[in-house]
Amino acid sequence: MEEHLKELERKMDKAIDVLEKEFQKVRTGRANPAILDSIQVDYYGTPTQLNQVGNISVPDPQLIVITPWEKKMLSDIEKAIQKSDLGLTPQNDGNIIRLPIPPLTEDRRKDLVKQIKKLGENAKIPIRNVRREGNETFKKMEKNKEISQDDQKQNMAKVQTLTDDHIKLVDDMMVIKEKELMEV
Repeated sequence: MEEHLKELERKMDKAIDVLEKEFQKVRTGRANPAILDSIQVDYYGTPTQLNQVGNISVPDPQLIVITPWEKKMLSDIEKAIQKSDLGLTPQNDGNIIRLPIPPLTEDRRKDLVKQIKKLGENAKIPIRNVRREGNETFKKMEKNKEISQDDQKQNMAKVQTLTDDHIKLVDDMMVIKEKELMEV
């Protein structure tokens, strides 16, 4: 039973990890190379992640610099960034691409907060699904006389505590990210 509870906790932790990665992709007005993770560049006919075709650095809080390993990739990288929904304008100087990060407008901040809340709510769904899965397993075990009714109730209470802790963690992460977004 302890092993089953640990497995449920691992699944819930995975949902938290996914949420952290999603939050990193949300632009906050500060340069963060993680916002480029979803961009694919055409590399000799193969869609390749941007960080696989060049070096990405953040020399100051409002600028991302991309130095491709091959100069002929500059235009492909530039096109890929323009096609993305990041709303950033790449500046190509023939050697590197600069991505200035403009300050966020109030409306854009509010839109991003809505996006954060939606991501947070979406992260709660798999956590609740894991809770349901765990409860069903303990009910079956009790029905098959593998555990007593008291054990079933105890384990279901532990699953609920795990769920509550993970839901609170998601809520806390949303509050932190919202503060970061609303910071001028």
